Amino acid sequence: MSHAVFQTPAPMNEGIKSYAPASMEKLLLKTELERQKRECVEIPLFIGDKQIKTNNTEEIRAPHDRSLKLGIYHKAGKEEVVMAINAAKKARAEWAAMSFEDRAAIFLKAGELLSSPKYRYLLNAATMLAQSKNPFQAEIDAACELIDFFRFNAYYMNKIYSDQPMVNPYGNWNRLEYRPLEGFVFAVTPFNFTSIAGNLPTAPAMLGNVVVWKPASTSMLSSYYIMKLLKEAGLPDGVINMIPGKGSDLGATLLNHPDLAGIHFTGSTSVFQSMWKTVGDNLSKNVYKNYPRIVGETGGKDFIFAYKDADASALAVAMFRGAFEFQGQKCSAASRAYVPKSLWPKVREDLAKMAEEVKVGDICDFKTFMGAVIDKNSFDNIVSYIEYAKKSSEAKIVVGGRYDDSKGYFIYPTVVETTNPKFKLMEEEIFGPVLTVYPYDDDSNDDNNNDDKLMEILKIVDETSPYALTGAIFAQDRKMISKISNALKNAAGNFYINDKPTGAVVGQQPFGGARASGTNDKAGSYLNLIRWLNVRTIKENFIPIYDYKYPHMQES
Repeated sequence: MSHAVFQTPAPMNEGIKSYAPASMEKLLLKTELERQKRECVEIPLFIGDKQIKTNNTEEIRAPHDRSLKLGIYHKAGKEEVVMAINAAKKARAEWAAMSFEDRAAIFLKAGELLSSPKYRYLLNAATMLAQSKNPFQAEIDAACELIDFFRFNAYYMNKIYSDQPMVNPYGNWNRLEYRPLEGFVFAVTPFNFTSIAGNLPTAPAMLGNVVVWKPASTSMLSSYYIMKLLKEAGLPDGVINMIPGKGSDLGATLLNHPDLAGIHFTGSTSVFQSMWKTVGDNLSKNVYKNYPRIVGETGGKDFIFAYKDADASALAVAMFRGAFEFQGQKCSAASRAYVPKSLWPKVREDLAKMAEEVKVGDICDFKTFMGAVIDKNSFDNIVSYIEYAKKSSEAKIVVGGRYDDSKGYFIYPTVVETTNPKFKLMEEEIFGPVLTVYPYDDDSNDDNNNDDKLMEILKIVDETSPYALTGAIFAQDRKMISKISNALKNAAGNFYINDKPTGAVVGQQPFGGARASGTNDKAGSYLNLIRWLNVRTIKENFIPIYDYKYPHMQES
């Protein structure tokens, strides 16, 4: 038993490797890519101390080259779900009782292992091949952001535990005890960020919770290596149990279990709303021991708004990178833009030039900017929007509009110009490399009229989408920046001024949005971690009281 108040190391953001020509990191990553292309991995379930093969399998293929088989993964059924819940419950008491510094040490070690050549290139290559990210995108996601989550979450955990009552009256000692939730946490993670797949199960676990984790089927390769990483870092059996499979097959058993203590979710809005409804229905039936904590981040229809004095060149680059990095498969991706008519010709020209220069193709070619979208369903959905725009009298495609699924699921950067700010592509989440732009009128010389028109268009920006995840504005006049920011105060949980609406960094811009975008519990901050704790207040009295009477009742 130690007798000290420990402090975790002060966290720093992991440095980003450039993968420049002739660099050692490029050589090491290229070597690992070739190794994984030759290997066909068989991925089991991780339940307690067992790695289980159900023989109900699915293939893992590269989205940019469907002929490249990377592995197979075994899928869980109801029996395995029950096993995972029981394994988590079995591990809970010992894990919850472990000192915070011992728990923190596991994840701090995981961060150091991931920072090392052994895991950095392994996880980056898996993310590139199975999720079709280019080297830079994989580096900032699978390596840097996940390392940051491990380091900063340990720091935030320490900070939360250190928060104690300020007042202790004479003869009293007041304390706060931070307990993990009573039960298990169900973590559901998406395909598009390896770092999210790593953070959603580990953030609750770090606080002493036990977790049943269902990764996205299209990110199973990187999820497998995350489990290997955590095991090597010393994570005890049963603390995180990984059960791949179809959500509709697994969810009912988990969501209807009386020991469900929380849900940590990133994915589609419809799935999250369905889960919330199930929990609500179950509460009315007294299914649960406690009210489950529900933390979720879902979709976005993220905007860029430009004022007439915006830097047109910087605006165009922000629109291009914000919309087309990782093929627009980010919940934060720029999907709609409002550009003054006076700036639009220049911005449109710059966008067309960038789209013409950009390389779309195999991510193993380090000159590639855009890989493939994740699968056939995504490809078909995005194509349906492009075709809708082509046929509409309210829109025209001014950049791109091409797609090809003969080898991989490739969709080229596409910019749609519309005359209707409520056009379908301005309102609905597409989750692909399609940016729709509404050029708005800014040609009046009447300042009062201009101001009225500005507020009208800002009202449209605010009300067009049910989401409120990310948004960006471009302007130079500080008065206008303030006015526009205030008008869009509730339109985005992550708000950017003269920058693209993507690329939040742990410890710098905690991430999350409100409205239909989720619960805004800010991954990458203490605000998320505190949701996974159940606080007990302890008051200890050192001076016994032997008389029930109040002072004013005493005899004089």
